[in-house]
Amino acid sequence: MKLPKDIDDDLKKLWTSLIDLHHYCRSYTKKTYNRINPFFEDLFDWSERGAYWIQNDKGITIYNSTTVIGDVEIGDNTWIGPFCLLDGGGGLDIGSFCSISVGCQLLSHDTIKWALSGGKMGYEYGRTKIGNCCFIGTHAVITKGVTIGKHCLIGAGAVVTNDVQDYTIVGGVPAKPIGRVEIDEQREVHLVYKDFVTKS
Repeated sequence: MKLPKDIDDDLKKLWTSLIDLHHYCRSYTKKTYNRINPFFEDLFDWSERGAYWIQNDKGITIYNSTTVIGDVEIGDNTWIGPFCLLDGGGGLDIGSFCSISVGCQLLSHDTIKWALSGGKMGYEYGRTKIGNCCFIGTHAVITKGVTIGKHCLIGAGAVVTNDVQDYTIVGGVPAKPIGRVEIDEQREVHLVYKDFVTKS
């Protein structure tokens, strides 16, 4: 972007400094991580943001483009990617060693009945829980009051409206079980889709 012609000298210096900082950060990030981030993601430490939210250094990463609201508890060594929403309006618990991918929406309230009733009904809340060692795929949505067990894989783009049992793979809209997670004696993970049978 070019500087406006009528900009005063002090603002011009500030603008130029900001552009120089952007170019420096962009070059550093490209060289170090082989990526180009939004400018604001280069300015701040993602792990520092996680430590700030929890008030303890537990190895939590929260990207700066992610919004965190209300009562949100996050376990050790959990990674929360960019452009997510962690809605703790009704309470949100995320376990340890979870990976929350880009653009996920973890919800604990909604305004459906409020909107449909013209404001005559209130907001609805329900505590949402994600167990330890879960992977939530890109742009997945977890609706209010859902409990996801430990060692679960939520497929990209899934909309989870019901509880998910431990060691389950779910996908689709609405999300349904499509496989299981198996961990052998050597702690190696196997994703089993073939011959998977949904328990009724």
